[in-house]
Amino acid sequence: MFVPRRSLPPLNAVRAFEAAARLGSFKEAAAELSVTHGAVSQQIRLLEEWLGAPSLFRRSVRRVVLTPAGAALLAEFAPALDRISAAVQQHRERRGDLAVAVLRVNALATFSLRWLLPRMSRFRAEHPDIEVRLSTSNDPVDALSESFDVVIRGGPDTFHGFSSRFLVSERRLPVCSPSLLGQLPLNEIADLSRHTLLHVTSMPRLWRDWLTEAGQSALEPAAALTFDHFYLTIQAALDGLGVAMGPTALIADDLAAGRLVTPFPDVSLPARSYFAYFPAGRSNDPHSAVFCDWLEQQGRMTG
Repeated sequence: MFVPRRSLPPLNAVRAFEAAARLGSFKEAAAELSVTHGAVSQQIRLLEEWLGAPSLFRRSVRRVVLTPAGAALLAEFAPALDRISAAVQQHRERRGDLAVAVLRVNALATFSLRWLLPRMSRFRAEHPDIEVRLSTSNDPVDALSESFDVVIRGGPDTFHGFSSRFLVSERRLPVCSPSLLGQLPLNEIADLSRHTLLHVTSMPRLWRDWLTEAGQSALEPAAALTFDHFYLTIQAALDGLGVAMGPTALIADDLAAGRLVTPFPDVSLPARSYFAYFPAGRSNDPHSAVFCDWLEQQGRMTG
């Protein structure tokens, strides 16, 4: 039997519309959904375009009011969302102790690849009742278009509508593969002039700042390679392509396993630590607290 495909609007746009209609404010809807005011406006425009309808709201300085078209749409959407919410709650109650909490986490790509993912199997083993759904982004905390329970970025920073807590400290210093040292020893900092230095585009002065700190500001390397992500720079160091400025937290496992070495461990640069940021109203969420307690514990072990 042929079952026609459902024609559904973008569900994030429906959520934004319902919240703005219920609260009478794009700003308050943004706070409830843990997104920016602009993200709510964008979702409302997307829904209006999808429907091919006139404006769903009349906008004033502080509030928004439903147009007749918007009021008619809310009358259909609100009961449907209530039924979905009730169905989910009943499903959780039926599962009882088997219920799994979903924790939506957004983290920096290099941090995720080099530090978080290698440890996630331990977290799953210790906390099988929490499912971490990880996505990566380098966007600022307050510019994310989606809502997350935990956002991991550098810090400390302050964002309106977010609280934060420290996770992992960081410093930066030269690192390379043992095989590279076997070919071109680094007995003193001046020996770097025979090596290829590995750079990342987002921090073009990193090597220059370290050489200045080490008293070798005039040193010129034999060659240089530049990459657009830190994790590529670290991988290049692992592959013996040159010497990288390694972020200590993100290379801790490689140092412990002997895949990387630090030829000059006594000279390092300070770096921003990693912090967890929580949207307003979720800073006391027990599952977020468990996850971040665990991250902080792992950070102490890394240090």
